[in-house]
Amino acid sequence: MTREEIQSEILRIFKEEFEITNPGLDENLTEKYDFDSIDALDLLGEIETLIGSSLTREEKKASMEIRTINQICDYIEELAEKRPL
Repeated sequence: MTREEIQSEILRIFKEEFEITNPGLDENLTEKYDFDSIDALDLLGEIETLIGSSLTREEKKASMEIRTINQICDYIEELAEKRPL
């Protein structure tokens, strides 16, 4: 998956699952959209579906500092280096 494809999928997920349309790629999701820990867990589930496998405990832990769409895309790219998407 290319970065553009990842970004497109993430933006689709935000629109369909969280009703957040066109968030800025570097906006803090927590501050701007009240994206909370429950939303983050839901997003991790969506990421698991996107990559077609479960995340390890360490991978989930690594996601806890993510605050922007660009950071989400970086995270997925890192996951892609470890496994085929």
